[in-house]
Amino acid sequence: MNKHNKKDQFNLKGKTALITGAGGLLGFEHAYALLEKEAKVILTDVNSESLSKVSERLNIVFKKAQITEKYLDVSNIKSVINVSENLKDANTHIDILINNAAINPKVEGDSLLESSRLENFSSKQWDIELAVGLTGAFNCCKVFGTEMYNNQKKGVIVNIASDLSVIAPNQEIYKNNFIETELSQPVKPVTYSVIKHGLIGLTKYLATYWPNSSIRCNALSPGGVFNDQNNEFLNKVEKLIPLGRLAKKEEYRGAIQFLCSNASSYMNGHNLIIDGGRTIW
Repeated sequence: MNKHNKKDQFNLKGKTALITGAGGLLGFEHAYALLEKEAKVILTDVNSESLSKVSERLNIVFKKAQITEKYLDVSNIKSVINVSENLKDANTHIDILINNAAINPKVEGDSLLESSRLENFSSKQWDIELAVGLTGAFNCCKVFGTEMYNNQKKGVIVNIASDLSVIAPNQEIYKNNFIETELSQPVKPVTYSVIKHGLIGLTKYLATYWPNSSIRCNALSPGGVFNDQNNEFLNKVEKLIPLGRLAKKEEYRGAIQFLCSNASSYMNGHNLIIDGGRTIW
């Protein structure tokens, strides 16, 4: 038997992973995937309440796992450095960084409507969303990635992008039939696409930045995830997907395990798109 087959290439025992935006929609799933492969997990978010709920759910499933919660504002470099210093004081070194923090504007309902449109989109909102989704990833890569390199350890960075990192949003799926004026229709804001495209650029840059490929950097681009959206929206978007449905939240666990483990040891600078086939049409 080949010696490489004797060991589970997906196993992450002894590795420590930090997840940003862990209180969000996929934060639980990313943590679940890593804990399932025996990694230690540090959950971070600005929303302490959501973070605690995710941690509680994980502790029910993984009773003996090492799960830590940390307040982290990725848009604030001082906050990132503070978490880094706290971890070093506890003799904890990061092996895996998952940049998951983002502001995902919900187009359903009345909250965005005209304000989501390019002609009305405020510079202030642009700055807020880029600060979290793109600058936040940069801040974490700068601090934790540099630490990985300085510790002379093989590190892994995974940037969570989107199918909208390679295509433009189809604004037809957000259209409200009760609004007659075209320029009043809600749209997916420009920031989301810019951030997700930017994350792919950051991924490629970092994949070649540290000498000797000591740190691999890849991106995961999920497609739409089912989260109790209304039927009108679902009927529209499912027609754009060859598999005819949105993803289940747990369907990205395998990809996280792959990207964070030695199973993907020769993958670097890649954008792994898992979208039910939407981007091939």
